[in-house]
Amino acid sequence: MEITFYGHSCFSLKLGGKTLLFDPFISGNALAKEVSLDSIQADYILVSHGHADHLADLVYLAKKTNATVIAVFEICNWAKAQGVVQVHPMNIGGQKIFDFGTVSMTYALHSSSFEDGSYAGIAAGFVIEANGETLYYSGDTALSQEMKLIGEKYKIDIALLPIGGNFTMDANDAALAANFVNCNRVIALHYDTFPLIAIEKDAALAAFKNRNIALSFVKIGDTITV
Repeated sequence: MEITFYGHSCFSLKLGGKTLLFDPFISGNALAKEVSLDSIQADYILVSHGHADHLADLVYLAKKTNATVIAVFEICNWAKAQGVVQVHPMNIGGQKIFDFGTVSMTYALHSSSFEDGSYAGIAAGFVIEANGETLYYSGDTALSQEMKLIGEKYKIDIALLPIGGNFTMDANDAALAANFVNCNRVIALHYDTFPLIAIEKDAALAAFKNRNIALSFVKIGDTITV
């Protein structure tokens, strides 16, 4: 798997000859000003929930790339109303086999609404299974007991978790979440974008080290192979 980080909670995942883009929020992120929106490619765009810092660039990129949007029913309907042609609605507990692998939609403990305040369905996360590897993207969430079910059901190789606190888990809770899903390799998301989610990286690294879990900070624009 190749993972490219575009800032905040936005990243792309290359596997099975396809590119999956998660929670596209680039043009409104001052920390991602060096990222060219038009350079981003996607075959699928997965959206965890309806807040603007997770779907601000969804419509533009879905139309530009002709990607299929995978999200809860309400977000897919909203995207279609904005002129997006290809959508695949799912809901919590649902599983679907695509041409790159399998997507399972998981529970996330978070709110979800569009910018006008209208209902955007339930917040979600995703488990991606492909080529014998499994990735868990929690989406914006608090620590929850449901994560233990993910650890029982799947063998997670790598997890992408929010660590910024205030709106989501902080580093201490995210380290425990990694423990719940039985994963010892984590990529940090959802931190430093705004003052309310600014973190101390050394403290975050220590929180994970205390649980013998490797935490990685990927520089915006960089690609890593996992």
